[in-house]
Amino acid sequence: MKYQGETTLSIALIHHPVVNKRAEIIGSAVTNLDIHDIARTARTYGILQYFIATPYEDQQQLVNELLAHWETGHGATYNPARREALSIVRLIDSLESAIAILTEKCGKKPMVVATSATFRETTIGYSELGKKIREGEQVLLIFGTAHGLAPEVIQLADATLPPIKGGTEYNHLSVRSAASIIIDRLLGS
Repeated sequence: MKYQGETTLSIALIHHPVVNKRAEIIGSAVTNLDIHDIARTARTYGILQYFIATPYEDQQQLVNELLAHWETGHGATYNPARREALSIVRLIDSLESAIAILTEKCGKKPMVVATSATFRETTIGYSELGKKIREGEQVLLIFGTAHGLAPEVIQLADATLPPIKGGTEYNHLSVRSAASIIIDRLLGS
């Protein structure tokens, strides 16, 4: 389904591989709030596709049940706005799957951009990336759960965005909040 105002930006929420607070590689649990809240933000800003990436079958079952409730179950008639937001969600098993899907859909590999709480050599500014999106470049923006994306995921990215700075030393936003802030910086008016 294509919506008026749809952009060339897609997003992916990665649940594996991510890191924990000890920088160990882990897989994190999918949360209901992340699915709903990020989908609502994504739909508001015209995001093309919202991928949820987890290789775990039990987590995939949870996502599928939730989506079915809002797309075809009681939730579809109870809250059509939620159904519309969740219509852009696609469950996948890995970042590589998202890249392959977008490459096939768009005819070329998207620019993959990682989010991170630290600056990296490949950092691109929000205004520069926003301009690329407005000019029609296909971009896949990836968010990490837990304490962020694993190094091997960041290595798959063509660029990273600068960390969000709130004016204090504390820097551990929920992924829902970070996604909203970053999407607004890229696409907001």
